Amino acid sequence: MRVVIIGAGPAGLTVAESLRQSGSDADIVLLSAEPFPPYAPPAMADYFLTGNEETLFWKGRDICQRLALDYRENVRVSQVAPARKEVLLDGGGALAYDRLVIASGSSLYAPLAGYDLPGVYDFKSLKAAHALVEHVKNKANSKAVIVGAGFIGVEIAILLQALGLAVTMVEMADRVMPRMLDNESAEIALLVLRGRGVDVRLNTKATAFLGTRKATGIQLESGSVLRADVYVAATGVKPHVEFLSGSGIEMGWGVRVDEFMRTNLSDIYAAGDVAETYDWLSGERYVHAIFPNAVAQAKIVASNLLGFGARYEGAETMNSLKHLGLPMMAVGAMSGEEELRLRRGNALRKIFLTGGRIVGFRLAGDIAAAGLYRALMLKRTDVQKIKDRLLDPYSCSTGAMALEAAAGRLNFPMLP
Repeated sequence: MRVVIIGAGPAGLTVAESLRQSGSDADIVLLSAEPFPPYAPPAMADYFLTGNEETLFWKGRDICQRLALDYRENVRVSQVAPARKEVLLDGGGALAYDRLVIASGSSLYAPLAGYDLPGVYDFKSLKAAHALVEHVKNKANSKAVIVGAGFIGVEIAILLQALGLAVTMVEMADRVMPRMLDNESAEIALLVLRGRGVDVRLNTKATAFLGTRKATGIQLESGSVLRADVYVAATGVKPHVEFLSGSGIEMGWGVRVDEFMRTNLSDIYAAGDVAETYDWLSGERYVHAIFPNAVAQAKIVASNLLGFGARYEGAETMNSLKHLGLPMMAVGAMSGEEELRLRRGNALRKIFLTGGRIVGFRLAGDIAAAGLYRALMLKRTDVQKIKDRLLDPYSCSTGAMALEAAAGRLNFPMLP
């Protein structure tokens, strides 16, 4: 069997590794559009801040050799031709496949005129991040403007500020990281960012990057223009699916898959940032572009390539910040029928319950017991009898009770 995997991010690499760990001797071709060994995108900021390669190249630079993969760098796919069971490559050439895995990840989503001007940078790939960092080297006391104060935007702001730039962030929402944080936890993050010297401008909408041959400014809806030495687009991401046009593969926002991570074509699967699957909590179709989902989905794909009929239970929302200077974690829903809350200064703990079960939580300043909360949430454990103890991580994260709860052995009713 020949398996072609488009994309060498966490999803694509995990499919290949899982196949090998299961004893498969399949001919595995792993395609990457970048000139690097497979890497972990969430570790890019840490890599540029610390120089630590271990977390960036999370499986080692030689992982493809160790797994006996046919790894091809700097290769872009122009088209998928399911009728011929071929992948067509930019510049000519084709690859035949028996099974195809689409793990092409996501790219910058910037609904602004001029986002593709030279001089507008992003942080969506290691190649793009290298270009940004090389550009700002030796530019101490320079100014940077970042459009978007979501998770990626905040990571970029912290990095550029650490490299000596004066950073301004423009966000059209009323808080930073609006998809990740509720109002109170976002307020804490905002205070920390401003305390670091980042100029955060909320309720401020950018409409275009200005310039002809290169970016020279950012036009705001108010009519004013921001000028800087460095411009960064951090407005969001979208699944990288352009090459699938005309393939017959069903798509919504991303590549639509069923509970087996299979597309509408039985020999083609998808996983990671490109896959439109089901939300664990709501059951609605969604693209959850985070590392843990990519890895979990990839393992399901590998199992099903081997014929095991494994089912994916659904994706979850989860993000954490560690370079802000104040640890923060956001998991699941931002609200529920009941809210458990404890705040001491910039230390905040919020747990959201619906039907007596955890549906989400937000932690700032102290993320102890995050693993326990997540385990209880994923197991859909009824926590009504212990909810008064949940906010104290030092009573619920140690001892036999916590271990039993995390393992799902408490004698509480469980949802099917």
